[in-house]
Amino acid sequence: MIDKILEGNKRFREEDFAKDPEHYGPLASSQKPKVLWIGCSDSRVDPERITGSKAGEIFVQRNIGNIVPVHDWNFATVLEYAVNHLKVGDIVICGHSDCGAIKGLDRESDDAYIPLWLNNAKEAKRRVECRIPVPQNSEEEKIRRRLIEVENVGLQLEHLRTYPPVRAAEKEGWVRLHGLYFDLATGELKKVF
Repeated sequence: MIDKILEGNKRFREEDFAKDPEHYGPLASSQKPKVLWIGCSDSRVDPERITGSKAGEIFVQRNIGNIVPVHDWNFATVLEYAVNHLKVGDIVICGHSDCGAIKGLDRESDDAYIPLWLNNAKEAKRRVECRIPVPQNSEEEKIRRRLIEVENVGLQLEHLRTYPPVRAAEKEGWVRLHGLYFDLATGELKKVF
């Protein structure tokens, strides 16, 4: 696999990087992304690819379940840097279909860390289950899971607003928050919040 990655980099350098020095040259010394993208680590949801963005346009923070953890130093530093130093104008939380993290909310696990991390999304599951009847078949279960995936985007936006830099920037009107959802089956990215 590493050989494939290195070969892919060679193609990138030859077919993209070398042909666009006006774009890549300035990126060697600075970045000015307009968006902070908080998305899932899922390998099928590459932010630049699904949005048609170029290198340097999106500042990315990815984790299992596109979660905005409350009181997490790693996440807080990304957020603080994006808002206070890069001055991004938009912050996106992007959920997606067939999310393994959302599926994980329904399973017991012997893992040490994943269940603790998923506690940051349990409220989304609870909210959906309060609104709909218990699924009776696989189709209803699929609908339930999708509702939780979307609800989780909304929940993470709520978590995002607990961070002082975001609260201040949103109050002053220079940062806008967006909840997006990517459908793996159709390739469609749509705004849900």
